[in-house]
Amino acid sequence: MSTTSHHLTGPAAPWKSLFLDHLSKLDSPEFVFSSLHAAPKGSPIPYVPHARYCIFRGMWAELPENKHNDAPMNKRVYESEMPTFTSDVRMEKIPDIFASSAGRGDKSQSQGSGGGGPVEAVFWIKDVMTQWRFKGEAFVVGQDIEGGGEESSGVRTVKSEIGSMMRAVSEGEENAWSWSKELTAHFGNCSPVMRGSWKNPPPGTPVSEEHPDEEHRLGQKVTDLHDPIARENFRVVIIKPEEVEQLDLSDPTKARRWKYTFAAEKGPNEEATGEWKKQELWP
Repeated sequence: MSTTSHHLTGPAAPWKSLFLDHLSKLDSPEFVFSSLHAAPKGSPIPYVPHARYCIFRGMWAELPENKHNDAPMNKRVYESEMPTFTSDVRMEKIPDIFASSAGRGDKSQSQGSGGGGPVEAVFWIKDVMTQWRFKGEAFVVGQDIEGGGEESSGVRTVKSEIGSMMRAVSEGEENAWSWSKELTAHFGNCSPVMRGSWKNPPPGTPVSEEHPDEEHRLGQKVTDLHDPIARENFRVVIIKPEEVEQLDLSDPTKARRWKYTFAAEKGPNEEATGEWKKQELWP
């Protein structure tokens, strides 16, 4: 595995099992994802919020089994508390994640892996009247994540930042785990119609404009896991949370709210470690 040599040690986050149990109650695990978008020219502020609905695709390195997914899968070597979703590199959220990061990446840099911009993700689970809010940074995984010769600074950033929050659960098999295999498995986890959406005309462009070519049109079905156009546009976005809030409104006479904050540390051998600190707040 070509990545950072240090991974997270310690137990799973205390909120993880309950959060996943709540998600299992949803017909479709949808959430609101917010990023920072560059404000219009002349604005007195640098950014404005942009929000949209996305679909939760599992925690990074824990892609759920899907009998319809014929892509090769990594063994369960790692686990994490980092939610994922899929996106199109041509959508605004991807350059947002780069431009609002500490590195202030431009649009050309957003064509590959990288990012690190501040984001929020909010889930509402009506069956249990509970809201979950994730605050942290988002990182983008593209085809350059592995096997492309010398690694870009964006690839190194992703492997360092995300790798530091991946917890090994199968000792001795770390080198067999592949970033590119995980990316392809996420692509295979999507339906042929969803895969075909990455061959749509450029999102957000006027319908009156001429399409780039006949390969870019609506309603296509993609069965090839390595379709060159779809894979060029396909991305997995990973949210690296720093804070997780749980707001329980199930009892109207006594609402409760908890905040979990990750306190990162370094172990005696420079391994990444830390713990989630829990604090109850007034709702």
